[in-house]
Amino acid sequence: MAEMSVELVAVERRLWSGKATFVVAQTTEGEIGILPGHQPVLGQLIEGGIVKVTTTDGEPFIAAVHGGFLSCTGSAVSILAESADLADEVDVNAAKAALSGEDEAERTRAAAQLRAAGQSV
Repeated sequence: MAEMSVELVAVERRLWSGKATFVVAQTTEGEIGILPGHQPVLGQLIEGGIVKVTTTDGEPFIAAVHGGFLSCTGSAVSILAESADLADEVDVNAAKAALSGEDEAERTRAAAQLRAAGQSV
């Protein structure tokens, strides 16, 4: 099975690093899926996007990502986010409450957190 090295890093911490078979991210140009051997690409991540990494074990790793960049070579993917929230760390109740707030940035962040956690928005 082909694999690639993947790093997901936010300004405040490294979220995940390891081997993966597939990465999906939302960029300003649209959603992109990356398999091992993909042509080199650089993409700007959207605010309130989702990154999904399928590990070599077949397990999904999901994070809500808020801005940043994705860089891909044939054997590695680096995701450098301005900030990110791991799906399993999302406080679903707080995110749902933030959806009704007045701050558009907070609503965007909350919607991404809920999508990452598998909740409908």
